[in-house]
Amino acid sequence: MTAISKGIAVAVLHVLIVLSLGGKLLYDRGHRPRVWVRTGSFDPELPIRGRYMALQLQVEAPWFSPKDSSYWIPVTLEVENGNLVARKSDTGTELTISWRNGRSTPPNPQPAGPVFLDQSVLFFLPEQASFPRIKQGEELWAEVTIPKKGPPRPIQLAIKHGTDWQPLTYR
Repeated sequence: MTAISKGIAVAVLHVLIVLSLGGKLLYDRGHRPRVWVRTGSFDPELPIRGRYMALQLQVEAPWFSPKDSSYWIPVTLEVENGNLVARKSDTGTELTISWRNGRSTPPNPQPAGPVFLDQSVLFFLPEQASFPRIKQGEELWAEVTIPKKGPPRPIQLAIKHGTDWQPLTYR
């Protein structure tokens, strides 16, 4: 086998790997549950980060109590009644929630506010797009696909003001 043949074989293998990943993502988007989730975004201002927004996804976890969570609690995600719900998992998963607000111990057994996934998800912004600015009284929401394993995958963003939705388009 010549060097050119080996190079072509490696290139074809790489293309097949990329196409299989793209096919899996498209299949998941078409067949896995989708849900709109309230998010908190943060910009760590890392120059090597690129054009991504890091999103913290809010989940419902009625079983969750700060007194139980001095450590990270593994969860699995499900869509229930149009909401993203975190279920406690007995097996280790890469998704976790935890109680955190800067104190080492929870002040009381009641949750102090919304519960977010510890792992942020990234949303790609095209080069010409600006970062969305959230004003007083507005919320940033993301439509996400929930895969069988791994973190949710964001599809699109919207800003909610009261009951009005304004989808953000980046095309």
